Amino acid sequence: MYKTVKITPEKLTGKVCVPPSKSAAHRAVLCAALSSGVSEISNISYSQDILATLSAAECLGAKITKDDTTVMIDGLCKGQELNGVLLDCNESGSTLRFIIPIALAIGGDFCVTGRGRLLERPLDDYYKIFDQQGIFYKKEDDRIEFCGKLTGGVYELSGNVSSQYITGLLFALPMLSSDSEIVITTPLESAGYINMTLETLSHFGVEIKASDDLRHYYIKGNQEYKPCNYRVEGDYSQAAFFYVANAIGNDISVEGLSEKSSQGDKAILDVIETMKTQKDVRTIDVSQIPDLVPIMAVLATQTEGITHIVGAARLRIKESDRLAAVTQELSKLGAKIYEYEDSITIYGKTQLHGGTVDSYNDHRIAMSLAIAATVSDGDVIITGADSVKKSYADFWDRYGELGGNIENGE
Repeated sequence: MYKTVKITPEKLTGKVCVPPSKSAAHRAVLCAALSSGVSEISNISYSQDILATLSAAECLGAKITKDDTTVMIDGLCKGQELNGVLLDCNESGSTLRFIIPIALAIGGDFCVTGRGRLLERPLDDYYKIFDQQGIFYKKEDDRIEFCGKLTGGVYELSGNVSSQYITGLLFALPMLSSDSEIVITTPLESAGYINMTLETLSHFGVEIKASDDLRHYYIKGNQEYKPCNYRVEGDYSQAAFFYVANAIGNDISVEGLSEKSSQGDKAILDVIETMKTQKDVRTIDVSQIPDLVPIMAVLATQTEGITHIVGAARLRIKESDRLAAVTQELSKLGAKIYEYEDSITIYGKTQLHGGTVDSYNDHRIAMSLAIAATVSDGDVIITGADSVKKSYADFWDRYGELGGNIENGE
C-alpha cells in the first residue's frame, strides 16, 4: 500500500484505460438492487466507495455476487419493512445520501455510520423532510439513527448544496404508493449528475418527468424497477488527471471513454481549451463541476495569465476542505495561488519545485499533486498517498506504468 510516495519528476507517456465511472456505478448498483430480478453490472471497479454502496444494498436485502469486473445483483424483496439495519457508508457521500431515502421508501429503522469527515457533511435538507413527515432521527458523532417511512407529496430541496439529495429522492419516490414532486428552490448545481441519474433510472424502467431546467420533477408512484444488463462507462472525473497531464507536457493516450457521455466532468476538455485560448485573464465557474477544481488548479499553475476559479464554496465540505488543501499544498511547491471564501486565484506560469505535501486523506488532492510532480524541478513526497483507494485503487500502479518514477514509502 502506497501510504507515502516519493516522485522523481519524469514525463508520463503511453496509454491508459481510465477506470469505470464511480458515479455511474453507484447508480446502476442501486437501481439493480431495487429491481425485481437479476441484473448484470459489467465493467465495474471495486473502489472503497463502490464497495460501500454494494454493502449497503446487501444490508437492505439484495443478493450480490462479485466477479473481477462484473456484479450480479438479485434485487431485494419489497413489501416488508426492515428493522435494526446498519448501513456502513465508509467515506462515500454518494452512498450516504442515496441510501437514506431508499431505506425510508422501504420503511423501518436504520442506522448509518461512516469514516473520516463523512458525517460532518450536510444532511439538512433530509432533516427538514424528516421533521415534516414525522420521521424520527438522531445524529451522534459516529452515527445517524432514523426510523419511519416516506410518503408521497411535494419535496422541496435547495439546489446549491449537493445534487446527491435530489438523486437520492429520485431513487426512492417512484417506490412509494402515491405520486410525488420535487421542487428545487435555488439554482441547481452539478446538473450533469442529475441527467446521469435520470438516464440510469430509465435503463431500469423508471420514468420521471423533469422540467427543462431540472428544477421540477413529477414522479409517479408504484413504479417497478426492472432488471437489466448495464455496462458502466469510463470515468471523465479520473480521465481529467491524464488530460491535464497532457496539457502541461506529458504524452498519454486516454482510452475507455464515451464521447456521448452525459458526465458533467467531461467539461474538463472545455476547460483545457479555455485555458489555451483565453490568454491573459480567465474566470471559470465550477458550480457544475466542483470535483475538477484540484486538477484545474494544477493546470492553472502551468498556464500563462491569471485564472479565477469561482463558484467553489461546496469544495469546503468534501473529503477535505479542498479550497484550503489545494491552496496550501500547491503553495508548498511554489505555486502563486490564493484562497478566498468561495474561490481561488492562480497566477501562472510558475515553475513548481520539489517538497513534501499532504493529501489531507483526499483522493483528488493526492492525484492532482502527482500530476503536478511531473513538472516540478525536484522530488515531490506525498503523504497520505493511499487515499486514492477511495476512487482509483490502482492509480499508483498506472502512474508507474506510464513512466512515473515513484518510490513507495509504505
